[in-house]
Amino acid sequence: MASDDHEMTDDRAYFESLYREHYPAVLRFAARRTDPQSARDITAETFLAAWRRLETVPRTKELAWLYTVARNMLIHELRGNARRSRLTDRLRAQPMPQPNDPADTVVDRLHAQRLLEALPAKDREALQLVEWEHLDISTAAQVVGCTAATFRVRLHRARRRLLAAAEHSTDDAADTPVRHLTAEEALS
Repeated sequence: MASDDHEMTDDRAYFESLYREHYPAVLRFAARRTDPQSARDITAETFLAAWRRLETVPRTKELAWLYTVARNMLIHELRGNARRSRLTDRLRAQPMPQPNDPADTVVDRLHAQRLLEALPAKDREALQLVEWEHLDISTAAQVVGCTAATFRVRLHRARRRLLAAAEHSTDDAADTPVRHLTAEEALS
């Protein structure tokens, strides 16, 4: 146990001398290659790596080893900065979504409910099972007690009636709340 304490004391003394002697040189090395704050961070990380791997620091060429570690950290930081910059550019290039007015959503929902309520009960049930409950055709057919083919026809007709009701509505935004219910890809 005393041997471990003595070894730890020797390691600490070696590290402290390494730090005192080479910190300014490593900081200058990093500062010539990056901004002042990053240079301080790189220098701190370099000495942290030296402490963690103190047994691998060569006793005669410490500064070269420290420069190598600092250089690798600078390269790693530059790669990270480049990735962040590319990500930022991609994000800036994407169009900003326009926030929806909550009042428009309420109006659309009320209008869709009125259109849905105006449909016959079987049409309303078919649309609700598929669109609200997210059931597939065969499961929805089982719920209503018919074949999948019969239900598919019923759903198709319900969507067509809903679309026709929306087109005959006097509201300018009539097709907005029902557009996804009547799209061709939704008819399958």
